[in-house]
Amino acid sequence: MDHLKKLSTVLCFLLLQFGVEGRGLSYSIYQKSCPQVEDIVRAALGPIFLSDPSSPPAFLRLLFHDCQVQGCDASILVDPAGGKKPLEMASSKNFGVRKRESISLIKSVVEAQCPGTVSCADILVMAARDAVAFSGGPWIKVPFGRRDSSRATSYKLADALLPPANLDVNGLLQIFTQKGMTIKEAVAIIGAHTIGITHCLNIRDRLQRPEGGGRARGMEPGFEAFLRLSCPEGSLISNSTFVVNDPSAFTFDNHYYSNAMHGRGILRVDAEVSSDSRTAPIVSSFAADQSEFFRAFASAFVKLSTSGVLTGNQGVIRKSCNRLD
Repeated sequence: MDHLKKLSTVLCFLLLQFGVEGRGLSYSIYQKSCPQVEDIVRAALGPIFLSDPSSPPAFLRLLFHDCQVQGCDASILVDPAGGKKPLEMASSKNFGVRKRESISLIKSVVEAQCPGTVSCADILVMAARDAVAFSGGPWIKVPFGRRDSSRATSYKLADALLPPANLDVNGLLQIFTQKGMTIKEAVAIIGAHTIGITHCLNIRDRLQRPEGGGRARGMEPGFEAFLRLSCPEGSLISNSTFVVNDPSAFTFDNHYYSNAMHGRGILRVDAEVSSDSRTAPIVSSFAADQSEFFRAFASAFVKLSTSGVLTGNQGVIRKSCNRLD
């Protein structure tokens, strides 16, 4: 049985590798042009991770928000000329997104060693991948060769494509199956909620407009009381009020799934994923086996980070991540 499991893992990896190579990405694209790039990025990230424990989940969220709007092309990093309000970042759904300036800083370090070679989009993927590993999660081998968008993206497009705070399981599966993920991988990628925080603003509807009986659906009463105490009604519009996603909020582990099973899911999707017949068995399996979760998450991360990418002659390699050349 173990032999078959290992064989299945190898076959999945080979199919995944063939797929990304077919999309113009490669696991060795910088082998000659900038062989040290991953070491440069990792060295630059180290002080950021150590000085700000909240930075790993911030990089992971930044990647998702970039990839969800017209693909992983670093469009979220662009500031329009003239000092006006950032276009894509002006979306209310990008509330709380951070660390854009850190990617720009890392890009300047890479440019000093390998000018005009490595895209901002690839650096963002490296940062998110390293954030997972730094937090105790799996080390994920990802392909590179993405190019950056050559134009800024409208906040209206971000408003339309980024998921709402009250996302349900149907919405979760729709978003990630469109990126080629299986249901298992979709449940794994939402496990990224195991690190970081949730702003009170994003659970306002769950707490103040609960379904039936004045209680938030699928939430353990003691946990609901804790959230109401942490997020009193007057604080729900405050940018600074938040709750940690779980007691091990800075460690990438499988506690997210056990919390969901015990009614301690913060967002609506966190609560529903453990009760929906399509996803509940997977939640239970991940809660019992962290290694299985890590394998599925690694596969899902590769699919997320290769969705809708620009390659070859498409797009550009920006000199500065926050400016269009």
